[in-house]
Amino acid sequence: MAQQDPRLNESTVPQVQRVAWQLTMFMGLVTLVLGIIVAVHPSTSLNVIGVLVGILFLASGAFQLIRSLDSATSHRAWSAVIGLAFIVIGVVLIRHLHLTRVLIALLIGLIWIVQGVAELMVGFTQTDRRGRGWTIVFGAVSLIAGIVVVALPSTSIVTLAVILGIWFIILGLLQILGSLMMRHLVKQEGG
Repeated sequence: MAQQDPRLNESTVPQVQRVAWQLTMFMGLVTLVLGIIVAVHPSTSLNVIGVLVGILFLASGAFQLIRSLDSATSHRAWSAVIGLAFIVIGVVLIRHLHLTRVLIALLIGLIWIVQGVAELMVGFTQTDRRGRGWTIVFGAVSLIAGIVVVALPSTSIVTLAVILGIWFIILGLLQILGSLMMRHLVKQEGG
């Protein structure tokens, strides 16, 4: 006979449910506010993302440099070279935010191109696949969007940021709605 986990008895389940809807509400509100900020101020938001990417490179570079000082690390010279390269890239990305924004747009565009080509290949080669038409449409849209973003990265990134902001707003509203539904269920169960 299987034993029940003593931490999840009947008295703790309502507490877990109460915390779950509250956390979902909190995440929904944070996502909604973030979406509004990104949609209203896309350039500023992109600058923050650029600085964060630069800081990530700086931190990774510092980690690699520290790692290269450990005598137990194999390929210490490569760790040092990579660490220095990451630090230089991080400084450049923070110092030249316009370059960082263009690189982010190019990366997104290239990912969409690869995704579009892959979806088109799947759609055209797997003739017995369900939803084949949607796969082809999705692949074509992704490929076209990727080409546009790669061709015009400077202007596309602001548009992408606004779309991302709108997506966060929708996601935040859905999370808030879900938390209210969870709260209603908890109240029905007497929690």
